[in-house]
Amino acid sequence: MPAGLTQEEHALFLAQVSDATPLRATPRAYLTPKPPKPNVRQRQPAQRALADATIQLADRLEDIDEPSYLHPGVSLQVLRDLRRGRWAIQREIDLHGYTRDAAREALAHFLSRSLQQGLRCVRVVTGQGLRSQGQMAVLRVLTRNWLAQCTKVLAYCEAKPADGGAGALMVLLRNQQRSPLHHSTKDDE
Repeated sequence: MPAGLTQEEHALFLAQVSDATPLRATPRAYLTPKPPKPNVRQRQPAQRALADATIQLADRLEDIDEPSYLHPGVSLQVLRDLRRGRWAIQREIDLHGYTRDAAREALAHFLSRSLQQGLRCVRVVTGQGLRSQGQMAVLRVLTRNWLAQCTKVLAYCEAKPADGGAGALMVLLRNQQRSPLHHSTKDDE
């Protein structure tokens, strides 16, 4: 008889559960399955809208194939360390399936939250554009440009193959506690 129960309480409990059958214990772990991939018809409208949308001059890169960026004034060693994986990825965002405007808004929100939380290295997954109409990697190109325009981004480079390869970027964010590029002066206060 369990401790803390009277003999009457224990008998009452056994009477209530007398018709219950015990569950079979199995050594399996039941995991939830991955959601199914969307079929082609579900993807087409978003892809068409993205491919047909005009790319404004501000959204273009000078060199589309350039897989890295280094903020002016930042040591080349920072970019080397980022390429070699010496910075741990602290968070990531996946922009697959986003429209251009939605991707820009999501990326801005993601970077803002990451900076507020003091994160330094994040991964931005854009995909390679292999499923896009004409296999255009529109988001990949635009994302690189947006990151290069952001003053809080010190550097970015293409991720290693295990981390997403050409479809992902490793992004190094500025340290909010100590900014290496901005020295406080009396004029700033």
